[in-house]
Parts: sequence; structure tokens; C-alpha cells
Amino acid sequence: MEHFQMFLRSLPQGSFILYQNHQPKSSSPLLHWWSRLQHTTVIVSRRGEFGLMDPQGTGQFASNVLVKTVCFMRCSPSFSQLPPRDRSSLLRHCWVPVFVLGLAQEKIVFKVTDVPSSNILHQILLRPVLTNKEAEQPTLAGVYRLQICLRQLWNLDLSPKEYAYLKGAMLFNPAVQGLSASSFIEGLQQEAERALQEVIHLLHPEDSSRFSRTLRAASAIQTVSHSLVTELFFKPVIGNTNMSHLLTEMLFVH
Repeated sequence: MEHFQMFLRSLPQGSFILYQNHQPKSSSPLLHWWSRLQHTTVIVSRRGEFGLMDPQGTGQFASNVLVKTVCFMRCSPSFSQLPPRDRSSLLRHCWVPVFVLGLAQEKIVFKVTDVPSSNILHQILLRPVLTNKEAEQPTLAGVYRLQICLRQLWNLDLSPKEYAYLKGAMLFNPAVQGLSASSFIEGLQQEAERALQEVIHLLHPEDSSRFSRTLRAASAIQTVSHSLVTELFFKPVIGNTNMSHLLTEMLFVH
């Protein structure tokens, strides 16, 4: 647990990686898309058309959470010690779970509107089989799954420390393919889980099932697709910019 204790001690008192006032610097590659948060979020697919009811407000909150998600990684001594390729792999594969935990931690509530397409039945009859690309498109069912994940986390009423260790357990995922330091990363994940278990026992000594319920809630986050999060919150902001490339710039460009 030494690495995570160092991490928490390195943060401003009481912040626990919230970085409430963090904004991108003028030289940051984020500045261009940060200024475009006024755009409306609308997703169009064969299943219909839907978008955020408050795209401006929700987009601002989501962008703030994304910056804090990358700050969480950059400020972790353990993450910084990993080989650059491992950091890139963990960033690409694990940013969504950490981001969703950030949404939950900051109590980000969002709603979507559904406007069914008038010719949706005709389209389905003409093309009953989805291509692989179409099958990956965000759906309302995916949005509702994300909202259920958030409600499960809110029902647990996690403390900042619980969120910090849970984010660590989500970030240090040894199952990501191609890691050169997978054993070390697995050890970091185990450290995070042990630290989470300890803080839960300290804060809720009478609740013997809280640790398992917390892990189950975190496990549900893995069902949230990267494409859903990108399309719903960020596509109108970054356009056709590759999300992985943007995140890499945020992580490695100072």
C-alpha cells in the first residue's frame, strides 16, 4: 500500500484528486476543444436519434471530469514509474472506468431525449443485420446502463478515499493485453484493493458486505463502452479527433 499512501500524501489536504479548480493552461493541446463546449450533443444511428437534454452544462462537467481523470494518472507516482507503452495501453483501455467513477464522485446527473426516426422500421426491414461498426454505436440501452452504474455508486455513498483507491484498482488492470510490466501492475491493483478494503473496514466496521458490494458496482462499470462515453460526451467537442490521441496528448504533453 506504500505507493498509494505516497500518492494521497502528495495531494493538497482534503482534495483526494478532485482538482476542483483545475483548468487547462493556455499552451495545452486541450485549449482548442475546451473552447468549443457550447456545441450540442446529438447522436444519430439506425436505432433513432437521441442526445443530452442539457448538452452545454453536461459537456462542461464531463470535460472537467476528463481533465481530472488524466490528472489522477499523471499525479500517481506508481503510474509514472511504468514504461511509456504500458502507460499508453492503460490509458487507452482504462480511462472510461476511471472517468465514470469521476462522474459518480462529482454527482454528475444527465438526461437524454429520444427522438425516434420515422423510417426506422423500414431501415430495419431492409437491413436486418447490423454491421460490426453499427453494432458498436451507442444506444439508449447503453445510456441507461451507465445511469444504473452511477446510481449504484451513489447508493454506496463512497468517501473520497474509497473513490481514490477504487480508481487505482480500475486503472492498474493487468488484464490489458501487451503490458511489459503486467506483474508489477497486478501488484499495484492488489495494493489498491487492499487499501480500499482497509478504509472500508475503518469507515464502516459494521458493514461486512460493503467491500464486495463496492467491487460489484465497480465491475458493472466495465460494461460501459468507450464508444458510448466518447459519442455522448465528447464527439461534438473534438469532432473526428481520435480520442486516444487526445488523451495521449493530455497525459504526455506538458
